[in-house]
Amino acid sequence: MGKNIVEKIFEAHRAYGELTAGSPVGLKVDQVYTQDATGTMTWLQFEAMGLDRVKVPLAVSYVDHNMLQQNFMNPDDHIFLQTVAAKYGAYFSKPGNGICHQVHLEQFAAPGKIALGTDSHTPTGGGMGMIAIGVGGLDAATVMGGSPFELAMPKVVKIHLTGKLNRPWVTAMDVILEVLRRLTVKGGVGRIMEYGGPGVRDLNVTERATITNMGAELGATTSIFPSDKRTKFYLTAVGRANDWMELAADRNAKYEDRIDIDLGGVEPMIAQPHSPDNVVTVKSLAGTKVDQVCIGSCTNSSYQAMKTVAMLLKGRTVSENLNLLINPGSKQVYEMIAKEGLTSDMIAAGARMLESSCGPCIGMGGAPGSGQVSVRSYNRNFKGRSGTKDAQVYLASPVTCAVLAMKGEMIDPREAGIEIRAFKEPSKYTINRNFLIPPKKDTSAIKVVKGPNIKEVSVKEPLKDTIEAEVLLTLGDNITTDDIMPAGSKVLPFRSNIPAISEFVFENIDATFSKRAQEAKKQGGGIVIGGENYGQGSSREHAAIAPMFLGVQAVIAKSFARIHRSNLINFGILPLVFEKPEDYDKAEKGDRIAIKSVFSSLDGDQTYVVEDLTKGITFAVKSTLNGREKELLRKGGLLPYTREKAGS
Repeated sequence: MGKNIVEKIFEAHRAYGELTAGSPVGLKVDQVYTQDATGTMTWLQFEAMGLDRVKVPLAVSYVDHNMLQQNFMNPDDHIFLQTVAAKYGAYFSKPGNGICHQVHLEQFAAPGKIALGTDSHTPTGGGMGMIAIGVGGLDAATVMGGSPFELAMPKVVKIHLTGKLNRPWVTAMDVILEVLRRLTVKGGVGRIMEYGGPGVRDLNVTERATITNMGAELGATTSIFPSDKRTKFYLTAVGRANDWMELAADRNAKYEDRIDIDLGGVEPMIAQPHSPDNVVTVKSLAGTKVDQVCIGSCTNSSYQAMKTVAMLLKGRTVSENLNLLINPGSKQVYEMIAKEGLTSDMIAAGARMLESSCGPCIGMGGAPGSGQVSVRSYNRNFKGRSGTKDAQVYLASPVTCAVLAMKGEMIDPREAGIEIRAFKEPSKYTINRNFLIPPKKDTSAIKVVKGPNIKEVSVKEPLKDTIEAEVLLTLGDNITTDDIMPAGSKVLPFRSNIPAISEFVFENIDATFSKRAQEAKKQGGGIVIGGENYGQGSSREHAAIAPMFLGVQAVIAKSFARIHRSNLINFGILPLVFEKPEDYDKAEKGDRIAIKSVFSSLDGDQTYVVEDLTKGITFAVKSTLNGREKELLRKGGLLPYTREKAGS
């Protein structure tokens, strides 16, 4: 039987397990990278393991999220990340070098390899023909310590592309928005999306990377494209031709499902507030006033995207009642467009140029005004993520964004009366690695520098056979990690200070949560109840660490997003699913509930009886834990489990 691309890479990296959907499989990992919003905790966890050097072939510490230096906390963390990378044998990407996914695509991503990143948009590397998976920081730390990465073998779905895009007005961003329209934010859960078909040849590597980047919004484990002549062209252009290998699915490869998309039939699309799958055509919203446009992010900040935007803006002017913000994805991109005079074309049109960082996408500046409409070439538009709770944030391609910025209202870019000439993909990129600090061979004299805001890693006590706790909160479907642990310039500086950041848990949903949880912790802790797809979105493990610190013992939901479920287990919080979804309404906020005989249920059929002590009723929940996950929970999480193994 023929193999698909996923099976070929997994087989080449398999440490143990079987490549059967749903079965645990351990994979040897080639690359691990972190970013500063999650990396500080990851490196503290790695340091706590007591090893003297990373044990993966390549590790990189990036700084791209927390760039605002409004006090000592962010710069202190940057110094910590640089010194800890030097101490333990990792590359360090300095502030200003760019967004981790864009820089990694340029500098390190390679066909056939496996990379883990402590950011949900790590699948960007799938555009290069590699398996690139977003994980929690503790998973990354243990893999850097030499352990295989374990996951339940995903199902592989083929997205079969035919035809060609109607350029320049239809882009790769429109393709992934169309996929989201069809499949929703839950459509990729437990799956890897493998792109194939003759239409693949129409897309260059950075366009493919846009699609795989935003595949994270499907809930997919990752997405991947073949490695072909276009991949070789890109790698040669960035000076890494030796990293190329051809990689394609066999003709008789098997897939769980197949989705057909004719690229020629894709229209300019836009995601409406407040979800990336709330997708319609741009044409259907014609005439809607726009107040702000943001272009860039890890989704759409490549050289090609920036050049297209600059060519659209050249000789034209941004609408007088609109603000246009642009953040190129990397120093390499910034340098190239500056040399070509493209930056001055943007500035002349009225764009506000930002540094190469995540910026407004993660709520670091660039917030819209009250109730304003912001159209962004970003990947997420969750309510409040922009920094303004009542802002109406839309997602669209860089081309659509540039046209709307000039018109001041929504219009199908094909009907805007603007012409733009085509240009060829560059055959040679500017190569300047002076902001990418390589590992040191002799690290004996290097001291890791920790500022006063960096606190020790929090560790949970072992699992108890009886959980008796208060229901602290009941929530609906598609609760995001932004809902659980808000981001932005106010909160993220505390990412290495768990006691401090825990005060913000669920702040935008229930401002009393943290205080009530601390009180409940004295009486056995708390339980959170959620709906479908609980924990979708960012990989930030603080959405599990902080609730653990506040005494949350379990989360009961209709279903979980993959990364967040793993993070809950890693920090000793029991993830439970309603056996009957209709039981979701039985326990309410303030009820006291008990789960007894946890260990026998864990070792048996993983069905647990929940007693609502307040109402005098019971209902059943279940878990789907494999052997390793059970052991992690028994020990209190991955860190105490790893410490015990290291000491045995």
